[in-house]
Amino acid sequence: MNKLSSLILRLNDRTFYMTAAVLSVGVGLVNAFSLAQDAARRGTPYDLGTPLLGEMTSILVIILLAPLLVATVRSIRPAPFAPHSAARAALAIVAFSALHIIGMVALRKLLMWAAGVSYDFHLSWPTVMYEFRKDIMTALLIGTTLWLYDGYRDGAARQAPRNTPAPATLWLRDGASRVRISPADILWVASAGNYVEYAMADGRQHLIRGTLTAAESELARFELVRIHRGRLVNMARVTALSSLPSGDFTLTFDTGQTVQGSRRYRSAVALSEQTPATAPEAAGREKENSSVFN
Repeated sequence: MNKLSSLILRLNDRTFYMTAAVLSVGVGLVNAFSLAQDAARRGTPYDLGTPLLGEMTSILVIILLAPLLVATVRSIRPAPFAPHSAARAALAIVAFSALHIIGMVALRKLLMWAAGVSYDFHLSWPTVMYEFRKDIMTALLIGTTLWLYDGYRDGAARQAPRNTPAPATLWLRDGASRVRISPADILWVASAGNYVEYAMADGRQHLIRGTLTAAESELARFELVRIHRGRLVNMARVTALSSLPSGDFTLTFDTGQTVQGSRRYRSAVALSEQTPATAPEAAGREKENSSVFN
């Protein structure tokens, strides 16, 4: 449940959902007025109610189903393109379309029944395929917008100035328990099912209930970066980097321990390599280790 909630609702996601809802309602209103005007031009009475009902019921169901598309995009975005990712996206579009059609038809029938009239969807394969084609475009539009939106936010987060000093201690909260640690002593943070594992330089390990995504947001100010789908590392404790033939890489910490990173996240490590140390302690440690990244 924590993993699902982290996919469909993150910091500032309310802005994305609200913007999408406002734009969708605006498009629906324009379409309804256009349909009513087109009908009047063909000689039929000007009727805004029928197209407005059709547009708004469809848009309402789309807004309610948007988290399904958001969760799908974010579940496949970190992973390299693969057939199973394409299959998951296709399955999500089919499910989105089916739920959209069922939802809007049920809502229209309910509203029309409340008004004392009946509604006929004219169920047939041509009608279903007509709606399915429109749903494909809607899903692709929402998915592409979210993909670009998340990419922009990730880029902005990496480039954000880090002049504000981070606190010397950090409280890890797990229910009623609290554990105080020093962020500088963290080597890596890894996903462990419904928990997040914190590996410390002195050998201690803390297992805290939560998600790696939430931990990443909290630890970004301490210059912990993602090097793998399931792992973050403290680049300030890294003394060496070795590239592997596969494109992956191995990081060595000042404790002698090593972890492996994925080639998909090599750019994040490269960005950290280019970031100059600002703290005197970091400069002294770099001089002491005198290790050069490969």
